[in-house]
Amino acid sequence: MVTGKANGRQGGSALLVSRHQYLVTIISSPVPRHLFCLLLALVALPAQGADPYPSRPVRLLVPFAPGGGADTLARIVTPKLHDGLGQAWVVDNRGGAAGNLAAETVAKAAPDGYTVFMGFGTVLTVNPSLYKLPYSVEKDFQPVTLLATAQYILVLNASVPASNLKEFIALAKQKPGALNYASAGVGSPLHLAAELFKKRAGIAMAHIAYKGGGPAAASVLAGETQVLFGSVASSMPHVKAGRLKALATTGTKRSKVAPDLPTIAESGFPGFDVSSWYALLVPAKTPMTVVNKMRDAAVKAVALPDVLSAMSRQGLEAETSTPRELSARIRSETAVWAGVIKDAGIKAE
Repeated sequence: MVTGKANGRQGGSALLVSRHQYLVTIISSPVPRHLFCLLLALVALPAQGADPYPSRPVRLLVPFAPGGGADTLARIVTPKLHDGLGQAWVVDNRGGAAGNLAAETVAKAAPDGYTVFMGFGTVLTVNPSLYKLPYSVEKDFQPVTLLATAQYILVLNASVPASNLKEFIALAKQKPGALNYASAGVGSPLHLAAELFKKRAGIAMAHIAYKGGGPAAASVLAGETQVLFGSVASSMPHVKAGRLKALATTGTKRSKVAPDLPTIAESGFPGFDVSSWYALLVPAKTPMTVVNKMRDAAVKAVALPDVLSAMSRQGLEAETSTPRELSARIRSETAVWAGVIKDAGIKAE
């Protein structure tokens, strides 16, 4: 309710504002416009404070079908985010278009913290070089935090006459193009890891693409192909059984799942780092108060003993970051993969 009344020559006015059972009487002679706007804004503050984030369920979009690594991690973490923030987190699997469908949905959502992206490394850093995207990773997303990482492992069919990385590189150079490596498909992390290694090691291998990591691993086990950058968790049982030879892992530090194996970085290729990773991102322009509250809850969630144990069984290691650190990682890896894709002439299928 707003009322006004003239006050003789002075032209004073009385303004009554009723908002959420508050009555504010402003008397001035006259009221400056900027002061009037400021007082109205102050009156609105109780309404803002009465609706703290989150006040309703949060939707977490996963860019792949149920059952994969991103979906599994989402279902490990979301109950803890529920506990920490007091509202349910609903997992919404939006597979398709190499993860771009889910990413676009989040990029174009309202920046209110209620639509969140379970970001996967290649969706955010590889897809911009492979596809014409209807969104910009840099401009349309606000990073929140990294959640987990997983290294890859370089394995060979047991018949390949090489027992370490040095012997393998020597063999590949003696027989250029004679060795075939399997991947989970064009543009997949397994494909790009092998291409980056080829580039750094100066070797030639032929690429054989399969429809998924399982068929790719099966081809190496059967001897159809000889080389694979595979999952540490799924490869190690075959290594221990003598069906595969493990040469090195792809992270900057040794894998907790295979601590006796050297990294490629420590084996003569400093800086070599290829890992799959998962992170939370929200639409750009989401208030930083919401981003920070979400990040705090996520950091606490992945530090819980039962979460760490569940992640370890999936070959994942908890790793968090600040929004700025995650943004820098995305930019850095995007540049690396853009170079690899260009040099190898990789095209999306």
